[in-house]
Amino acid sequence: MKLKVCGMKYPDNIRQVAALKPDYLGFIFYEKSARHFKDSPILELPLSIKKTGVFVDADLDFIIEKINKHDLQAVQLHGHESPDFCKQLQSQVEVIKVFSIKDTFDFSVLLAYEQVCDYFLFDTKGQLPGGNGYTFNWDLLKNYPSTKPFFLSGGIGVDEIEDLKKFKQSKASTYCYAIDVNSKFEIEPGLKNIELLNILKENVPFRPLL
Repeated sequence: MKLKVCGMKYPDNIRQVAALKPDYLGFIFYEKSARHFKDSPILELPLSIKKTGVFVDADLDFIIEKINKHDLQAVQLHGHESPDFCKQLQSQVEVIKVFSIKDTFDFSVLLAYEQVCDYFLFDTKGQLPGGNGYTFNWDLLKNYPSTKPFFLSGGIGVDEIEDLKKFKQSKASTYCYAIDVNSKFEIEPGLKNIELLNILKENVPFRPLL
């Protein structure tokens, strides 16, 4: 699995997290988020880290402007973006389309997005578009009908390390490409706890991007 650390906000903290060599760093361009990245230039990052812009029902022009301004390599779409909307971005960046899961999930909704996204991301359905801090039932992914690689997200912290190891050995993880962590590794919104991230890195086998 790869590692994505989302909700980056502060320059010094970004530098510290980048030193841990995650595969993706997420920057949230959504004003209602406590982790809203307020458009200062993103520090120069190692080429091995993919800068990912996170958007919620944003205009296409707004997303493209952020891609160009910050040299984003991926976008994560957390709202009600249509397949056509995703397709318009796919020629420029990796497209990660988010789907929220609570107790059940209708996997048939994925079909329309199969050809217009590079990855799916499964997050916990909650009051906020993300960063709610609790997990969904990963066993639901045993019924995953696709071969599209996906990110696993939602409430993953150090307390979930053993569950992650078990999940990695299960059929449900067959197409799990990466895990996405955020609020469970924070001192405050947008400020990541380096010690906790180190514990995760030491205990979960992540494969670097080629």
